[in-house]
Amino acid sequence: MEKPWLKSYPAGVPAEIDASAYRSVSELLVDSFRANRDRRAFMCMGQSITYAELDAMSRKLAAWFQKRGMKPGARVALMMPNVLQYPIAIAAVLRAGYIVVNVNPLYTPRELEHQLKDSGAEAIVILENFAGTLQAVVANTAIKHVVVAAMGDLMGLKGLLVNFVVRSVKKMVPEWNLPGSVRFNDALSEGGRATLQPVTQNPDDVAFLQYTGGTTGVAKGATLTHRNLIANTLQSEVWLDPARKRRPDIDQFVCVVALPLYHIFALTVCGMLTIRTGGLGVLIPNPRDIAGTIKELKGIPINTFPAVNTLYNALLNHPDFSKLDFSKLIAANGGGMAVQEAVAKRWFAATGVPIVEGYGLSETSPCVTCNPVTATEYTGTIGLPMPSTEISIRDDDNNEVPLGQPGEICIRGPQVMAGYWNRPDETAKVMTADGFFRSGDVGVLDERGYVKIVDRKKDMILVSGFNVYPNEIEDVVAMLPGVFEVAAVGVKDQTSGEAVKLFIVRKDLSLTEADVIAFCKERLTGYKRPRMIEFRSELPKSNVGKILRRELRDGRA
Repeated sequence: MEKPWLKSYPAGVPAEIDASAYRSVSELLVDSFRANRDRRAFMCMGQSITYAELDAMSRKLAAWFQKRGMKPGARVALMMPNVLQYPIAIAAVLRAGYIVVNVNPLYTPRELEHQLKDSGAEAIVILENFAGTLQAVVANTAIKHVVVAAMGDLMGLKGLLVNFVVRSVKKMVPEWNLPGSVRFNDALSEGGRATLQPVTQNPDDVAFLQYTGGTTGVAKGATLTHRNLIANTLQSEVWLDPARKRRPDIDQFVCVVALPLYHIFALTVCGMLTIRTGGLGVLIPNPRDIAGTIKELKGIPINTFPAVNTLYNALLNHPDFSKLDFSKLIAANGGGMAVQEAVAKRWFAATGVPIVEGYGLSETSPCVTCNPVTATEYTGTIGLPMPSTEISIRDDDNNEVPLGQPGEICIRGPQVMAGYWNRPDETAKVMTADGFFRSGDVGVLDERGYVKIVDRKKDMILVSGFNVYPNEIEDVVAMLPGVFEVAAVGVKDQTSGEAVKLFIVRKDLSLTEADVIAFCKERLTGYKRPRMIEFRSELPKSNVGKILRRELRDGRA
């Protein structure tokens, strides 16, 4: 198979990575803990822990889990925002020989119950703010061991004040009752009196169950092996290297961890990659609080900033954005949703560093493609396949289409999941006979090896037999100065089958429907223009800020 993308790689980026460098993620983590003992590893609300402390605390918690008698391969759910306990818990679960099940802390009881039952999780580490959700469903699950964390657990005396404010002033911890639960710090103390028993882990053993958003029905667990995560961490590392090598003056790279660690993009690109490279991760517990996020980051020299389009946009529109220090920024990675050209241009103007857009899925650990970190402008593409990754653009009969023709993006590489947890039928639907994963996304591969997404198969709008891709419409409308956010969906239409409808959040309240239509008339051909426009105060979003077109289209939001 030809790989046209290799000729477009930046100097120094290898065509292949060696995923056999480690047998397990635990081995990769411990290797870094040893090499970076005295450095700060993670920081949250002004409090930091070193790699040595991360090593010691994860060892204690791992020993505590083992003392509960769980067998190797048992599933442990983690239900927290970005707090210091999160990286400790991830390392502990893996070092004890178990499987991490990441859970969105904002889940409703119904969603949580499904995920705990589906994964068969026997233990959970949860922030007390969300313990009430667990209390509502725990009796219907296999959960036997509950560790409850509090915001101030690892903050010493300051932690007492933090917990008082969170519980009593801000009233962020609803009443809860989980008999037999253990406090996070007590589990550490108890585990410190035990010895962590070594476990043998293999590259094909499962490391994470990463539940997909469930936008196509019930949420499924993507089974990610140790090899998958090791490979994607190493792929991400060599991809970022050209930008790191430009700055030999930076001793330790600082990564903003504003995306939630329970999401695969943050888990790999912020969590695993930061640890692998001995960096410092600045944890942001609530990135929706833009003013609070900026306050948290003030005075910190930011080197890498992975985020989604909505977060970049919200930051750029905040009056205090200019107070942040981007003088040492080397890379801003955009993922999770399409990066709009208007946002990318404003970001570049403000920071001097482009948003490097990439693409991935829960099923691919997640990184599949990325624009080179040496890029200096917005390309409108999702970049080049990562090292050791093959992309094949195929039609519905699994035949490869010619270069430049749209088809389903199919992916093969060491980061592709082993399958969906306990769902061989669903796995069979997405894996081809020759080992490619069918992404469900429609894309085009050009002669330079760059991939452009034209859209989700299911989001495509069919107007009088013409394919209309919402990304294109949204990109155009986002350039209109009075627009803050926009979503395009297809709605039923008697004459054309479907028509384009826009949902817009205004930045300028004087913006009218006529303004939008006139703007689109100049920039879009007839069948692509919106027939309907609805102004909203906000748009429905997923846990990482991705606009949920489906909810708008189905009238659920």
